[in-house]
Amino acid sequence: MKEPLLIINPGATSTKIAVFDGTKEIWKESIRHSTEELKKYPRVSDQLEYRYEQIVKSIPSELRTRWKAVVGRGGLLRPMEGGVFKVDEAMLEDLKEAKYGEHASNLGALIAHRFAKMLGVPAYIVEPVTTDEFTYLSRISGVPGIVRKCRAHSLNIKAVARRVAKEIGKYFLDTRFVVAHLGGGISIASLQEGKIIDVNDGLLGMGPFSPERAGALPLIGVMDFVRDKGYERTKEIFSRESGFVGYFGTSSLEEVEKLIDEGNETARLVRDAMVYQIAKEIGAYATALQGRIDGIIITGGLAYSKTFLSILFPYITYLGKIFVMPGEEEMLALAEGAVRVLNNEEQAKVYGEML
Repeated sequence: MKEPLLIINPGATSTKIAVFDGTKEIWKESIRHSTEELKKYPRVSDQLEYRYEQIVKSIPSELRTRWKAVVGRGGLLRPMEGGVFKVDEAMLEDLKEAKYGEHASNLGALIAHRFAKMLGVPAYIVEPVTTDEFTYLSRISGVPGIVRKCRAHSLNIKAVARRVAKEIGKYFLDTRFVVAHLGGGISIASLQEGKIIDVNDGLLGMGPFSPERAGALPLIGVMDFVRDKGYERTKEIFSRESGFVGYFGTSSLEEVEKLIDEGNETARLVRDAMVYQIAKEIGAYATALQGRIDGIIITGGLAYSKTFLSILFPYITYLGKIFVMPGEEEMLALAEGAVRVLNNEEQAKVYGEML
């Protein structure tokens, strides 16, 4: 291998690992972690040694080469512009303390640093979860004291936009796209010159409902819901038990489409309403770019469904060319970020210098 890379992507109950040669995947593994095992650790950062040892045991001996870099999934850091970041002490300290929140992705940089330090190579993260490139206009909510936040699937959004830019023969930083990441959560973004200048809050409160999440809601309904259910229960329902899960007890589009095939008209109505809301949001984010776009990119797990796309397209074809890139290739996106830095196509940013 000419450009061996170790990629680490920690999730709530699993750790995905892969070895790449440049942008070519050579090997991958998903290590499952039982809930009982993880309960032993009071904080996410306490899992570092356990997950590190699991990774070491999983990598085949023939692939334990001298990697040129180790790349981890970016976790909850301070809101900042996106890009590739070199893991430094300031970043490690914020992640260990969970200064900006507890999340399994915080372990990405911590584990990557552990391997990189041992080998004397750099450790990077790419497009962390807290990437924030909003304009001042994008932040205003209409209520003093409430600010719109940039929370999106930044890693995949920018990765697919880079690929489409290459496909159409344009420099990524010269492009303007609307990118719709359609998965368990939905992020629809205005991407201008490589920056996410506006996006719905894909977790709580904005945009279309998704297979799991509530999306934007009538305010009086929200107020009544909080009064009746309480704050914490409402938060749980809106973020994990809404959309398809709320109506049908499943987050699977495939299962909902099966219900439709069996004649379930409620399933058809809810599926079509989701598509309708997604289409409206795509139109809104094209407007944020004043209609001057290089195309619309549809990505995420829902993009695998040809039926879903056939319902969506008639709403949005007038806006411009549509590019479909199904799935969410996070491991490849992480590798691509490192390769850009190693090939001097992009300069890695330093977290501690962005205070």
